[in-house]
Amino acid sequence: MSQRWFITGSSRGIGRALAEAVLHAGHRVVASAREPALLADLEERYGNAVRTVALDVTDPVAAAEAIRVASDNFGGIDVLVNNAGYGNINSVEDTELDDFRRQIETNLFGTIVVTKAAIPLMRQQRGGHIIQFSSVGGRIGAPGRSPYSAAKWGVEGFSEVLAREMALIGVKVTIIEPGGFRTDFAGASTELSEGRPEYDAVVGRAARMQRQLNGRQPGDPARAAQVILEVAAMDKPPLRLPLGSDAVAAIEQADRAKLEEIERWRILSLSTDYPQSGG
Repeated sequence: MSQRWFITGSSRGIGRALAEAVLHAGHRVVASAREPALLADLEERYGNAVRTVALDVTDPVAAAEAIRVASDNFGGIDVLVNNAGYGNINSVEDTELDDFRRQIETNLFGTIVVTKAAIPLMRQQRGGHIIQFSSVGGRIGAPGRSPYSAAKWGVEGFSEVLAREMALIGVKVTIIEPGGFRTDFAGASTELSEGRPEYDAVVGRAARMQRQLNGRQPGDPARAAQVILEVAAMDKPPLRLPLGSDAVAAIEQADRAKLEEIERWRILSLSTDYPQSGG
């Protein structure tokens, strides 16, 4: 059955791979990007099955207009994918506050803005699926990526709340948590700073690893796109889905450590309750 998709950040990386996979599978899509000219070839190849729109995800007016394009041309949205985002590397100390704000505006508020623009349409439809791109950095604090992790942790919390509310109107929510994929995210999309020697063991190491691994990450964007297509066809999709062997391994290790820490400090945590009354 043909679905109507809306994808942000469609010009490159997983967003681009997903837009192509969606169209190849016979679905229709509104593909958005800051520079829609980069999507012109999709219109040439797929004709009326695709609409491309310029969208700065932090602009509520532009988001509302982009959603209106989906409604006017396709009659609604079955799958919304909030994929647009980026992340720089630097230490907390040396990341300028304006850089913090820009990254959080795009990665967190951009997701909130586009989601809110789409909710009324999905409520009227009494159905749909919202797929939010988080990251391994949304489950594990990533050294050198404090604004990005802060934003993606926010996406996780926002989307978990959203899932409970949307379930009441027949709308599903899935949080995608990619590890390293061979996309532009590790290239021109990122500013890398090794920073001060005091933080080299984590920040400098993160910057060097990103340079060294660029183009050799384990994740395949085309395979990720196929998985997302599969998830979008599920009656009962997962709330969270890590993508890639590195993501699964890192999240498993981090979750085990969190459970062990709860047990280690259980008595101290429980000591804050009022004493149980006797009798």
